[in-house]
Amino acid sequence: MKSTQYSEKVLDHFRKPRNVGTLEGEDVAVGRVGNPVCGDIMEIYIRVKDDKILDMKFKTFGCGSAIATASMITELAMGKTLEQAMNITRNDVANELNGLPPVKMHCSNLAADALKDAIKNYKSMKKNETGVTQKIEQGIKKLIGEDNFLDKGVFYKIDGYPSFKDKRTIIVDNGDKTAEAAIEISKYTPRVVLVTQLKDLPVKSDLKIKLNKTDVKVLYESKIIEIKGFNTVEKVSIHDLNEDEKYELFVDAILIL
Repeated sequence: MKSTQYSEKVLDHFRKPRNVGTLEGEDVAVGRVGNPVCGDIMEIYIRVKDDKILDMKFKTFGCGSAIATASMITELAMGKTLEQAMNITRNDVANELNGLPPVKMHCSNLAADALKDAIKNYKSMKKNETGVTQKIEQGIKKLIGEDNFLDKGVFYKIDGYPSFKDKRTIIVDNGDKTAEAAIEISKYTPRVVLVTQLKDLPVKSDLKIKLNKTDVKVLYESKIIEIKGFNTVEKVSIHDLNEDEKYELFVDAILIL
């Protein structure tokens, strides 16, 4: 029979967890992961300066092991460089807690994954600040049919989010502003698609978390190649850059900010 006993160190971090809470600011990134098997959800917040983690906080919905491992990983990663923190493993967490029951080892993996996700989101955020958005803007060219449907389904600005109510809407990715638009428009219509040519959205980590909580569908490594319709927009042709396939989607509105 597998042991289900907790060490005194695990119990200590469960009863008196360190660094509970959240962080805010432009130098803060958030990692969020969940385990569908046990239902645990974990958020790790990191404040970074000069490539070092100056502060960390966590929030978790889960068992005692999830709380203890999140608490422990904040102690392990605090003060380390991003590269050093990325190298923290599930075994490192478990060993520092003097072991975990085998059935609870997935909790230490969750803590390590949440930290890695926060670091990845921070790096993505910094890339965005140093020019990724500008590269996207430079790469946006006129779409086939775009001029024909200006104000007939193609929009360059938003005249109130309620105007998109119940409209099947596609948004061309252009960084934070389009992610924010997608989040707001999703409050008025269940069909919002954000199309990006990149493998990951170059947006701030807090926006990414908000986006993940909506029904917005993100099409990665994809681009719109043609807009079609009669008097108004009816559909678009999409090129899947990863699979090198083309397909069509029926839409009512296309937002190009």
